[in-house]
Amino acid sequence: MLEFVCNTLPSRVIFGEGTSARLPEEVERLGLQRALVLATPSRKPDAECLAAILGTRSAGVLATAVMHTPANVTEAALAVVAKLGVDGLVAVGGGSTTGLSKAIALRTDLPQIIIPTTYAGSEMTPSVGETKDGVKTTQRSPRVLPEVVIYDVERTLSLPVALSASSGMNAIAHAVEALYARDRNPVAMLMAEEGVRAFAQALPRILANPVDREARAEALYGAWLCGICLGSVSMAIHHKLCHVLGGLFNLPHAQTHTVILPHATAFNAPAAPDAMARLARALGVATDAALGLRELAGRLGCPHALCDLGMPESGIDQAVTLTLRNAPWNPVPMEAEAVRELIRRAWRGNPPAAASQR
Repeated sequence: MLEFVCNTLPSRVIFGEGTSARLPEEVERLGLQRALVLATPSRKPDAECLAAILGTRSAGVLATAVMHTPANVTEAALAVVAKLGVDGLVAVGGGSTTGLSKAIALRTDLPQIIIPTTYAGSEMTPSVGETKDGVKTTQRSPRVLPEVVIYDVERTLSLPVALSASSGMNAIAHAVEALYARDRNPVAMLMAEEGVRAFAQALPRILANPVDREARAEALYGAWLCGICLGSVSMAIHHKLCHVLGGLFNLPHAQTHTVILPHATAFNAPAAPDAMARLARALGVATDAALGLRELAGRLGCPHALCDLGMPESGIDQAVTLTLRNAPWNPVPMEAEAVRELIRRAWRGNPPAAASQR
């Protein structure tokens, strides 16, 4: 008999083309008078444009968001929030900007409106990862779940192909872990499979034509679904590894997920045959889902090796130690030598191998 628990998260989603124009009405709907627009330094012009259309309801722009949400950046942002009398946040950008917004909201409970420009998916989750002293930790709280998410296809058209690919693979990782999560449920599994299918079809089309609006819309739809998966069920070895590696070595977030994903999938394949069958079907491959993920990443021009991202080989043992500290539930037990071999293969760029094949 089918038994499960499904927690659905409250959120308002506005999806389409040109939907950023609805920002002023959403700010007004939330009753905001002093909304601070957040961005990374490279997205500052976008943030300034949004602040301008908000007019007197804008408190200004803060373009200081960076990868992995460092605690010192958040602390500096909180000082700005207090000084300007901010009563709400608008974040335009990818996971870095969303992370800063959520870190502020965790401490202040300020309402948030997120306008994603990548396929990160963190805008749909009640969790935030923050880095301090080289260690990245994750917290879950309803305080960090954005009140409104505005998906605007136009804002993804300028996303470089390489970043589109790695950002999409990062999103696929959320769905893959939802398929074998301890608390998986039929709704999350349906969304996971559909999210992977959307990306598997959209990303090669974006590679061929970066301004294909239909492909961009399909990918953004996939990002939404995969983001819901990330926020609905617990994650396992893949996300633990990526948080450890990103925090320790300041590796690029999406590319790290892209490299680790086939290896973590192969690691768990022996204990999750149904998940692998669903994943293979979504990817459009005959049998080996992990190899299918690696081949998709390769077709998109994504990196295969952690060494190419700047991770030192000497850091493998430290990464193993931190991964096994407060290790999450995983379909295959996370034993030190098996995890070490997974990281070693990912560092070298070797093909993925199941835990039983190591």
